[in-house]
Amino acid sequence: MNLRKRPNPLDELKSQIKTNSEIRTPSVRLIGEDFDEISQAAGKEIVAGVYSTQEALRWAREMGVDLIVITEKSDPPVCKIIDFNKFIYLKKKKDKELKSKTAKVVIKEIRFGPNTDEHDFEFKLKHAIKFLEEGSKVKAFVQFRGRAIIYQDRGELILLKFMKELEPYGAAEELPRLEGKRMHIILSPKKQNKSNS
Repeated sequence: MNLRKRPNPLDELKSQIKTNSEIRTPSVRLIGEDFDEISQAAGKEIVAGVYSTQEALRWAREMGVDLIVITEKSDPPVCKIIDFNKFIYLKKKKDKELKSKTAKVVIKEIRFGPNTDEHDFEFKLKHAIKFLEEGSKVKAFVQFRGRAIIYQDRGELILLKFMKELEPYGAAEELPRLEGKRMHIILSPKKQNKSNS
């Protein structure tokens, strides 16, 4: 039985990053936060800027860390003198933070008919307020069945009234739009001002 080892995501990440002797350009652009430490290793004042690759490699070796390519797209490539494991840790942490910031957008739907009565409207309005306060988007639509399509103006009035009532909680992305037998609007939640609570 052939048991294949599953690829380690850390090894995969490491293979995508050029370090030390893999850097073949004659010079590199150094960036980073540790220039005091680099200056000590170099025996002279070092600031962010362009240096020979051999010099940067020597400083990294003297500090017991690595020279790492941050981006190859520039000329010369942008590098940092940092411990490789610390670099990987910081990169994973940053990627995780970015992923958490791009939260998934939830869209809740609320359906009306062209002849929705006041009680039903108020009931659906309460739900929409709750959804917007939770941070979800609200897609409200009026469904026209059969001949009800002749009541487009009623549908539009319902959606415009709905938008107006929800102004404190959410903003419409656009005015009501008819697509097929449905007229809809999408409302995005307004950012809650914490100082008001």
